[in-house]
Amino acid sequence: MPDGSATLTLTLHPRIAEISAADWDACAGGGNPFVSHAFLSALEDSGSAGPRTGWLPQHAVLRAEDKRVVAVVPMYAKSHSYGEYVFDHGWANALERTGESYYPKLQAAVPFSPVPGPRLLRRPGSLVPVATLANALEQACDSLGLSSVHVTFCSRAEWEGLGDAGWLRRVGMQFHWENEGYASFDDFLAALSSRKRKVLRRERRDANAAGLAFHALSGTEIKERHWDAFHAFYRSTVDRKWGSAYLTRSFFSLLGERLGDKVVLMLADNAGKPVAGALNLAGDEALYGRNWGCRGDWPFLHFELCYYRAIDWAIAHGLKRVEAGAQGRHKIQRGYLPRHTYSAHWIVHPGLRRAVASFVREEQIGIEAEMAALAEESPFRKGED
Repeated sequence: MPDGSATLTLTLHPRIAEISAADWDACAGGGNPFVSHAFLSALEDSGSAGPRTGWLPQHAVLRAEDKRVVAVVPMYAKSHSYGEYVFDHGWANALERTGESYYPKLQAAVPFSPVPGPRLLRRPGSLVPVATLANALEQACDSLGLSSVHVTFCSRAEWEGLGDAGWLRRVGMQFHWENEGYASFDDFLAALSSRKRKVLRRERRDANAAGLAFHALSGTEIKERHWDAFHAFYRSTVDRKWGSAYLTRSFFSLLGERLGDKVVLMLADNAGKPVAGALNLAGDEALYGRNWGCRGDWPFLHFELCYYRAIDWAIAHGLKRVEAGAQGRHKIQRGYLPRHTYSAHWIVHPGLRRAVASFVREEQIGIEAEMAALAEESPFRKGED
């Protein structure tokens, strides 16, 4: 594929193991652990992302004429839309009513992880424009005879670049906590209105009065017995929500081995026995909350382990944000405010493309209005308090 004076070659790979970790991570950088070779290979090697779950790797690699890898994209062929958190089931139903197939499709994403971050991973200094990668993914879609390509939870810059290349742009919403230079949790509380401050203090007091011991473990502090307990919590949460247990037990061990201190496991013990856990990954700027589970019923334990302990950890380690995952309007009152998320979509069928273009325009109007309304629920002080 021509790129100015250079010629780039696109290849698709059914296993990330075919791509060296050094080449992949040179493109991915070290800021976001979810797009690292270590995280993605742990998903594949554990059987979490693969035929069993319907996430078939088709990782895109762009090479220069000298064979040097200049860009990579974590990408999967999918026969369903589960585990993505950017919902397109209605699009699939609309196309299939015309007699054409929406599945399989290509998904440039991190499986089971609604975590914003880069998706079009380019080696620094390679000068590969977003438009070139957009064209490469369109060619991959065409060569495989698929209906569409979806780049989900991408960066805003990628979203803008893909839109400029003719892709449909979509916005979503999550709730993130921002560190405004706080020195302690009490500093954060001081920024809240007096009424909200009292609520959070009461929740923390009640959670910590329940006789539980709390631990934040990372790296070699996390033992196999901890992963055994956490996997049981994960399965319990999945069973309660009637979901699918995508992540295997071996995934958690591989995650700990390969990502080391970037893994932060919050545990609550009762009489020395783990009864709840929250799994986080640490990036250069943010702590990312992922999975949670609990056995038993303790007041405000979910808020304490998933939100307040995460804030404590982020402040102590000088991180700018805590991103607590998808959904959760209740997070606003705990200091997690609405923030945009971004995705971009290439749809081959012209009729469906027109319909989706209209849908995402209307959807964005609704999301912007909802975010404005939710901002009014902010617990932070407004003027005198």
